[in-house]
Amino acid sequence: MTRADVNDVPRPDAQLHFGVFFQGVNHWTIWSDPSSGSQIDPASFLRVARTAERGLFDAFFLGDGLRLRESEGGVHELDVAGRPDSIVQLSAIAAATERIGLVSTSNTTFNEPGDLARRLAGLDLLSGGRAGWNVVTTHNAWTGENFRRGGFLDHADRYRRAEEFLSLARAVWNGWAEGAAAGSAEARSWSVPGSVGRVSSHSDHFDIDLAPTLPRSRQGHPVIFQAGDSAEGRDFAARNVDVIFSAHGTDFDDALAFAEDVRARLRAAGRAEDALRILPGTEIIIGATEKEAEEKARWVRLEQVTPAVALGIASRLWGFDLAGRDADGPLPAEDPVVAAYDGKFGTRQLGETLATVAEWRAKAEANGWSLRETVIELGPQRGHVGTPAGLAERFARFARHGAVDGFNISPYLVPDGLDDIVELLVPELQERGVYRTAYTGTTLREHLGLAPVA
Repeated sequence: MTRADVNDVPRPDAQLHFGVFFQGVNHWTIWSDPSSGSQIDPASFLRVARTAERGLFDAFFLGDGLRLRESEGGVHELDVAGRPDSIVQLSAIAAATERIGLVSTSNTTFNEPGDLARRLAGLDLLSGGRAGWNVVTTHNAWTGENFRRGGFLDHADRYRRAEEFLSLARAVWNGWAEGAAAGSAEARSWSVPGSVGRVSSHSDHFDIDLAPTLPRSRQGHPVIFQAGDSAEGRDFAARNVDVIFSAHGTDFDDALAFAEDVRARLRAAGRAEDALRILPGTEIIIGATEKEAEEKARWVRLEQVTPAVALGIASRLWGFDLAGRDADGPLPAEDPVVAAYDGKFGTRQLGETLATVAEWRAKAEANGWSLRETVIELGPQRGHVGTPAGLAERFARFARHGAVDGFNISPYLVPDGLDDIVELLVPELQERGVYRTAYTGTTLREHLGLAPVA
């Protein structure tokens, strides 16, 4: 990029931030490939985390999994994998890594603020200020059945509970004043009188009264992440969080529109535009040439969307079980069954079903696609495909024009799916001056360039 080009962009000194999301088995992870490893062996988690740290990534993320995923009231047979408690697993990884941030995806619907805040504070202290919390608002009743109160919360109630939960967690983290603990053996007590404050709340969601048990970490307290694309989710992020995830990271114009919307919401919430980092989720497929990359991407899609997966996705869209149909044959001739979605049984959300089915049928007929090919072509588009140099140019443009601050990467293979990114893409980004060449801080907050906690 020439100096003239640099002067034409709003953020010529922008730096990309990378995270890696260890998501567990689902149809985006090619679990059946011979090179794929265990999704639950601690060695797999550690391998991915160490590779990401070698690539100077900001953070390693673990998803929440209080119960095996379900669909239509039964275990999701194409997505059966156990998940360890994320904070326990991240605590082990903290001991085997030095710099990478460690982010737990923990939900506010079924946890309690006093307990979760204490556990996250423990991870933050143990790791030397590298902890983060991806705040999620679990919506399904099958997870609720694990807990005494059961059930689930409506969309608006989930965000109200989450906001109150986060406020209480921050109160717990801020409960100790600086210098609260005794500094010498001559002190009359272990703490300075009045230096540890109580946290109390008596509301529809919480009834707690506690004294925090831990001081602040080196970074103040865990960095807050959140993924929410609804208006409520974006407003929640603008008011409360440090990093927002999104599905708006593939198309440049779409990513920029999302970023500008979030920045407008930040201003409305009285926060600075640079108070929050935008890290869309993405998948990255690399080839030595553009043709090789496209061929590899095609292979990845075919491995991800197997016949069984294609039938499962189509079943949720049509509203009835298509098992036993020919995934490589035509789309179902039957009209979809459109039923009210009550939120109780997993991931089925029909949306504009009739319009979607009509679009699928029209495009399948025009292109001669089978059901499986239609799912591949019209299903969610996962991310970026190209050569290391081509991707580096593309990502530099995204960052320097303010469309993203980086990406949260979901590897399509575990545990080796980051190798090409670290070994081929990162050096190209570094050559363009858009990616760090060394960690310059020790905490996750420093990696992300966030302001210190007040």
